Amino acid sequence: MSVYTDLGLKEVINANGKMTILGVSAASETVAEQVKQALKAYVIIDDLIDYTGKVIAEKTGAESGCPTCGAASGMAIAVAACIAGKELTKIEQLPDSRGLANEIILQKGQSVNFGGNLAQMIKVGGGIPVEVGSANKVEPEHIEGAITDRTAALFYVKSHHAVQKGMQSIETMVQIAHNHHLPLILDAAAEEDLKRYIKLGADLVIYSGAKALSGPTSGFIAGKSDLIAACKMQYKGIGRAMKVSKEAMVGLITALEQYDHRAMDVSRQKEEMEKVCNALNQVKGLTCYVAQDESGREIFRAEIKVDSRIAGLTAVELERQLRMGNPAIYLRSYYSNQGLLSIDPRPLLEGQADTIIAEIKRCLNGGL
Repeated sequence: MSVYTDLGLKEVINANGKMTILGVSAASETVAEQVKQALKAYVIIDDLIDYTGKVIAEKTGAESGCPTCGAASGMAIAVAACIAGKELTKIEQLPDSRGLANEIILQKGQSVNFGGNLAQMIKVGGGIPVEVGSANKVEPEHIEGAITDRTAALFYVKSHHAVQKGMQSIETMVQIAHNHHLPLILDAAAEEDLKRYIKLGADLVIYSGAKALSGPTSGFIAGKSDLIAACKMQYKGIGRAMKVSKEAMVGLITALEQYDHRAMDVSRQKEEMEKVCNALNQVKGLTCYVAQDESGREIFRAEIKVDSRIAGLTAVELERQLRMGNPAIYLRSYYSNQGLLSIDPRPLLEGQADTIIAEIKRCLNGGL
């Protein structure tokens, strides 16, 4: 039972991933206690923003950092910072950026919907998205040819949502941006390595504080000190509508301080998912195997191939039945139209993998 079932809401088993629509993550007791204590006291918010920025810098290797209320707001704030800088008149003008260098160049295969429209987040920050190349092929010349005196920044999306082939690399985007004295903004919302992209030369890197970190609803921007100072200034403009709370910052600090992606027990993930596969491979119409995340992260999921002719249900139908049950079981279903579902081990709580196996069998009438 949880606070949500006490409210009369349906119990949820999250095998989808660290997804916003399911509340992202379950925080540790330490993070939860610090959030509780933060809610019970007062603080000078600007001082807390600066302190949080120092922790972000320490944990990412960046020059400085800026907390945000989420990764999506981080995108808007980073774009606004590149357009308006620290000039209050320009900051208060946004999102109306007429007369300012406001074009943000991104590769067409990276103009994605992550639950919200990425191009819209750029627009919220006053940016004009300029998509270059084709959805499956971008050449350096496409990027170079789009740069004009109206260009404010280049934007790169590191995400499983983005096209994984035919795009130019982060290194190429950094080189092009810096050759033209432009900043590169990098969306790394769900990434687990907090230092990699700063090391590669990105100027502003945006993370979720709730996904890999398992912190409260929050986000942060790590990057160059002058650009981060401009990010903080956006709280006098568009950032006011997306201000980050004191409890979110304290929870984020705690999550950052206890986080070490190198300590992730990948072998445990694999072992648990192999057990799931062994059980589901005994079910008629299902073929199950362990596969790594498509964007290269060290996440190993149980991939379930559904043969509807034998199973009696399509993957789409099976996913819906599981989702409509009680508890509601959410599998990863991006490729359900191709007969493929998957189980992400990271959000699962104790015993939930067994419940998923049992419910799949029930949906398929035992399937034996």
